[in-house]
Amino acid sequence: MDRICISPYSDIAHRAEVIALWKTVFGYKEAHNQPELVIDQKVAFDDELFFVATVGEAVIGTVMAGYDGHRGWIYSVAVSPEYRRRDVGSQLVRFAEGALARKGCMKVNLQILEGNESVIAFYASLGFSVEKRISMGKRIKENIPAT
Repeated sequence: MDRICISPYSDIAHRAEVIALWKTVFGYKEAHNQPELVIDQKVAFDDELFFVATVGEAVIGTVMAGYDGHRGWIYSVAVSPEYRRRDVGSQLVRFAEGALARKGCMKVNLQILEGNESVIAFYASLGFSVEKRISMGKRIKENIPAT
């Protein structure tokens, strides 16, 4: 198996490949989820919780996390289709959990789109469990670019 390295995201070294990966994996249509915008905002925030998995120089996965001093979040995990089921996603999640723990985080949350049973099973295998919560959201329109 190829040697997988996980390291902090570098805009110079990783940007183009992360954008391509996210377009392949997520295929988001909403303007607020466009990879370029998400990356720009995460890099500007500079919380050191955005990581890439590489084989050689190639980006094969990403994990983006966050911590607000109360709870940690895993916002997204992406793994290139050809590297799935090879422990890359698990390594990325564990790496993000370690980074959150070093910041003092005591609990990690994440959200999964309803009906995505394979992703629910993936996170359950890593010790996550479904909690009885209702997730609500509201978009701040003036901050979302026109499509």
